[in-house]
Amino acid sequence: MIAVMAATAHLTVADRAAHGKRLRTEVPRSSHGDWSPAADRADPVALLEEQAQSRVQSLVPIRYGRMAASPFAFFRGAAYVMAADLAPTPRTGLTVQLCGDAHLSNFGAFAAPDRRLVFDLNDFDETLPGPWEWDVKRLAASLSVAARERDFPAKVRRRIVRRGMAGYREGMRRAASMRNLDLWHHRVYVEPLIGRVQDALDGKALRRAQRNIAKARGKDSLRGLAKLTRTVNGELRFISDPPLIVPADELVEEYGLAVRDAADDTVLRLLRAYCETLSPELRLLVESYRYVDVARKVVGVGSVGTRAWIVLLIGRDNDDPLLMQVKEAQRSVLEPFLGPSAHEHPGRRVVEGQRLMQAAGDILLGWVHAIGIEGEPRDHYVRQLWDWKLSVEVEAMSPDVLALYAELCGGTLARAHARCGDRIAIAAYLGGGQNFDRALADFAESYADQNERDHRALVAAIEAGRLEARHGL
Repeated sequence: MIAVMAATAHLTVADRAAHGKRLRTEVPRSSHGDWSPAADRADPVALLEEQAQSRVQSLVPIRYGRMAASPFAFFRGAAYVMAADLAPTPRTGLTVQLCGDAHLSNFGAFAAPDRRLVFDLNDFDETLPGPWEWDVKRLAASLSVAARERDFPAKVRRRIVRRGMAGYREGMRRAASMRNLDLWHHRVYVEPLIGRVQDALDGKALRRAQRNIAKARGKDSLRGLAKLTRTVNGELRFISDPPLIVPADELVEEYGLAVRDAADDTVLRLLRAYCETLSPELRLLVESYRYVDVARKVVGVGSVGTRAWIVLLIGRDNDDPLLMQVKEAQRSVLEPFLGPSAHEHPGRRVVEGQRLMQAAGDILLGWVHAIGIEGEPRDHYVRQLWDWKLSVEVEAMSPDVLALYAELCGGTLARAHARCGDRIAIAAYLGGGQNFDRALADFAESYADQNERDHRALVAAIEAGRLEARHGL
């Protein structure tokens, strides 16, 4: 945070705004719309193969199969590919904490500590300080790719992207006018939000939104317990659904451990080390739960192949579960282009980035460097598995609803950037007109074209036998 804000800490509002306006001359807003693949552009399939080297090899084919499903699925898993493409693009030099993977499916709703449903960014595996433009361009491109998936015509796609970029621009201008503490505490609560936009939704869309809110409130540890566990000899155990869920007893066999106790001892050591990263009162809370079981679980699209574990803890009784996710943290895909993280521990990089960007986060976030079940030391971050999680159904959105959602995501991203960057300079650079919005619509269409070519390259590599893919998982 200090590194990001040091340049703005002692400047006046007028000085910061003047700096942002001067940058329009050095980096015209229209320049962000000019994009074409570099002559020496890296092979996107080779970049995916490079990422796969550090992953669980038996799971990598699942990643390829999921990415091959559609151009949008490919885009979700291709943050590294896009980071390489963004490296030579124009930048103002204004730094924020980047999400690093700010596509529209990485926004959603979850429970704030006050037990109200909030809307925010929800994936920070790639977070790193960097140019604010990179997150915005990833969001813009994702909107165009998703709109193509819905077969929306070019004119409609451009309108959706421009609405999202206007949401970012106007959100940053609002943030620039706010007092620091007011901005820091600002949240987007879901239920009042639905009330504000319900006139813009048709009856079907409104009913779907209300059902999704009710569904999110039920997506907690108790529901996870019912879905993911069964009772064996009077004790709760994770179900077996390999390769997507592999419980502890099967992991013992896979990793050649002598007895189940060896896996349990490893998890207990990991949990103790994780608790050291929590504040004392939260450490006491976690330690009040009893460890019961562990399983490996495949998650996401881009994350497939990284080591992700789910851990079951029980409190007062079996009706008081706590489901935790222990997820491997690796180097951000942005680091080859922006330099190494200030945090030596990748898990801490994820946690600190999330705390900077989210208005209301998981109180149990922590990190750990420990020897895992495989017997090798690895870096992880830890969070609650399910806590009123809600993701939107992009495939069910009409053009008007997707445009509304684009505006919401743009404004949310602006608020996240404004917490840890020079919001006044960025707002002044963007201005009140639509120059930047139009430029990003151009960029998004060009990049969506490239994404389709990259997706075809992945499919061709699978068909040629260069890559092994497992589909439908």
